[in-house]
Amino acid sequence: MKKLWLSGAALSAAMVLAACGGETSETSAEGGGEEASYTIGVTQIVEHPSLDAATEGFKRAFEEAGLDVTFDDQVAQGDQNNSQSISQKFVADGVDLIFANSTPSALSSLNATADIPIVFTSVTDPLAANLVADMEAPGGNATGTTDMHPDAISNTVEFMTNELDVKSIGMVYNAGEPNSVVQVDAVKAAAGSDVTVEEAAVSTSADVKQAAESLVGKVDAFYIITDNTVVSALESVIGVANDQDIPLFVGELDSVARGGFAAYGFEYEDIGYEAGQMAVEILTEGADPGEMAVQYPGNLKLMINKDAAEEMGIEVKPEWEEMAEFTE
Repeated sequence: MKKLWLSGAALSAAMVLAACGGETSETSAEGGGEEASYTIGVTQIVEHPSLDAATEGFKRAFEEAGLDVTFDDQVAQGDQNNSQSISQKFVADGVDLIFANSTPSALSSLNATADIPIVFTSVTDPLAANLVADMEAPGGNATGTTDMHPDAISNTVEFMTNELDVKSIGMVYNAGEPNSVVQVDAVKAAAGSDVTVEEAAVSTSADVKQAAESLVGKVDAFYIITDNTVVSALESVIGVANDQDIPLFVGELDSVARGGFAAYGFEYEDIGYEAGQMAVEILTEGADPGEMAVQYPGNLKLMINKDAAEEMGIEVKPEWEEMAEFTE
């Protein structure tokens, strides 16, 4: 709920309105009151550069709007039970809005409340996760931005097969993350019958290195999608890829900067910022999340890490210069 600082006659008037069933609204400077202040619960499943950037983008939207906001930042450390407890605490505290950064965080928030507005980001498939009833008209108390560009996976698989002649793709992922299962299925669909997909499931970040090693000798390339468990331990996969000269494709640009070979991606700060703009509209204009369409990321681009290419024994082709941006 909005925190309004009222005094004297204004407080009395507010009490009368409440008793009559009316709703109070934030008072303006012209009316002698102060600007409304808000408390937003920020729940993030785990810390890694992409999710952190999305949170930064979300907060930047409020800074630019000039609003008085207190953020209660909580990270679940990859534990779904922690995530649920965080969301329940936000409900008990009566926050004005919940920002859920990741699919598990959004699910926990929606399980905890059907009343407090929820704005999510870094969610791969809001429909499959049952966060919304429809992408154009979510229908409940949650909306936000997805991190699944419609062309990202198909473009990645096409690059693998056309440019590196990949015949088998190794995927390490947490089968407990609905967003990951959706992406694995999408990779299989894009690969078709000519390319095999070898899977190695993990439950925690501690399992990632062993899972990657189990795929050595079976695959021509790794593809690490936007799986929060695996991305939080990406260096384990990078080490295996470098040691075994296996190209490592990733699902986000931040993971390229960390040592992945290539990704079709976008800036996570951008989708966090757009989610922040939606939240501003909900809090200041009374917009209904159930009527706000879920937004897709834009500006998809191919990023290649030249140093990673060298580490993995990949020759950078001259024609890639026109297809990609490069980092080292």
